[in-house]
Amino acid sequence: MSSEKNDVPAWELRFRAARVSLPDWADDAPDRSLYVSNTTGTYQVYAWDRATDRHRKATDRPHGTTDAVLSPDGEWIWWFDDTDGDEYGIWRRQPFTGGPDEVAVPGLGPSYEAGLALGRDGTVVVGRSTDEDGTTLHLLRPGAAEAVEIYRHAEYGGVGDLSHDGTLLAIDHTEHGDAMHNAIRVVATADGSTVAELDEVTGCAEPRGLACLGFAPVPGDSRLLLAHQRRGRWEPILWDPLTGAETELVLRTEDGRPLPGDVSAQWRPGARALLVEHEYEARSELFSYDLASGELTRVTTPRGTVVGASPRPDGTVEYLWSSAAEPSVVRSTTGDVVLRAPGAVPPGSVPVQDVWVDGPGGPVHALVQRPVGDGPFPTVFEVHGGPTHHDTDSFAAGPAAWLDHGFAVVRVNYRGSTGYGQAWTDALHERVGLIELEDIGAVRDWAVRSGLADPARLVLSGGSWGGYLTLLGLGVQPDSWSLGVAAVPVADYLTAYADEMEALRSLDRTLFGGTPDEVPERWAASSPLSYVERVKAPVYISAGVNDPRCPIRQIENYVDKLTDLGLPHEVYRYDAGHGSLVVDERIKQLRLELDFVKRHLKV
Repeated sequence: MSSEKNDVPAWELRFRAARVSLPDWADDAPDRSLYVSNTTGTYQVYAWDRATDRHRKATDRPHGTTDAVLSPDGEWIWWFDDTDGDEYGIWRRQPFTGGPDEVAVPGLGPSYEAGLALGRDGTVVVGRSTDEDGTTLHLLRPGAAEAVEIYRHAEYGGVGDLSHDGTLLAIDHTEHGDAMHNAIRVVATADGSTVAELDEVTGCAEPRGLACLGFAPVPGDSRLLLAHQRRGRWEPILWDPLTGAETELVLRTEDGRPLPGDVSAQWRPGARALLVEHEYEARSELFSYDLASGELTRVTTPRGTVVGASPRPDGTVEYLWSSAAEPSVVRSTTGDVVLRAPGAVPPGSVPVQDVWVDGPGGPVHALVQRPVGDGPFPTVFEVHGGPTHHDTDSFAAGPAAWLDHGFAVVRVNYRGSTGYGQAWTDALHERVGLIELEDIGAVRDWAVRSGLADPARLVLSGGSWGGYLTLLGLGVQPDSWSLGVAAVPVADYLTAYADEMEALRSLDRTLFGGTPDEVPERWAASSPLSYVERVKAPVYISAGVNDPRCPIRQIENYVDKLTDLGLPHEVYRYDAGHGSLVVDERIKQLRLELDFVKRHLKV
């Protein structure tokens, strides 16, 4: 990949190129939209009046802002204000047309965010999570001076959605203690009393998850769109909490087969149809589903990944699409580009190759990108975070940078990843981290055996959960890797559990089957700190000092142990949370990683 003007390398241009998110429009004012962009070098929220094509930067914080919601009438922008990326803060709001920010809900102190619902009548429900109170939901009526608490529980939960008339509130909760499989409760906003409940975990031999996808967007319709796992994968269903009626949605392809993989949906305006989003084998596609006829019609999109889609009142669909080779763009089913960031389009990259490798838990899907030339190549195994996430055929500046420098890139959708059915995701239990490494190890052996990867130049790399697997892998598989590059990782699991936000503690208890006091041997077996003395490869670690997800203290414990053992390592600490929203900072971090790897591998 050649350099561009001013000798700025292509990999850096990809980071610097302005990009935009999928616009989110106001339900009752569709000409008013919000989107997030890095146009100024930091990711901020922008207001877009489509009628006048006026764009206005709504937030301007040094560490960036991405969490924002537009009120149904389009009059107010709500945005979450934390401190330096620590995710602990309050909601503020400002007029869509501009004006000073104000505290959105007086009387509520800072917390971790647990959802927000804005009703058409002005009713507001704010979800909060704190170490002291667990999950609490607070309702603010129009004209009221303060919000009132309508829900509280020690286990993690969150706001689902408000009904069109504001009388019903759906709550996603994990009161049963299984943070991987939510239950749904619908309460009356008048007094917080329970109207109906769906729980497919309590008393069930095989727990199944539920997720709130939204109430019907029309007056007088109490139907709630949910996602369920009753057939071992995510599928949509309609449920009326007032009558208890459930409507199965039979989604079939053009040749009559069920859609494989995971399926989600959202209401189309008018509630007569759904926009169906289908994820399968690292790619996605869209369909429209007519509720009266049961007809499923494909919405034509290019091969790749749709990371978000929005059905408009005029019948069109806007979607954000990309592939590994082509940068993202907001498109419409009209064929037009809906929203394009100013400036040059970032350079493209290399398409992915699909590889399936036999693993101990079944076939493992990996996405492989090869640089120019003949192998075997120095190879970066870029491990995704989550763990309930998966790598896709979508554009990413990080892998493209490694390719530019002559590295092959391999991304593994190990057990625990989404997009391959519930059994694959739920396989991650008790032997946390070790299961994923078995799958990564199987793909690593294939990469060497096939001639793709040079066994003397193998880099294990990742961020968040991927950073955790990197550090764990360097200790559990010390002879398999030449270097490790871990960003915002879990390094000392016991200390991480003590310091992290409650939502992640809840997930950890589910993954391990208990607390560190209840099953200490499982926690010790899955902590990178337990294996640090076996590490042979040089280690590079980057960490945000304000990170509530992978807190800095547990990383310092691991680094101190590396130092005591005299093991080669480098550490970069930066003033942000779980990653940075500042483009220059992202470039600096990748430049440091590239420099570390090139020095140690002599490439």
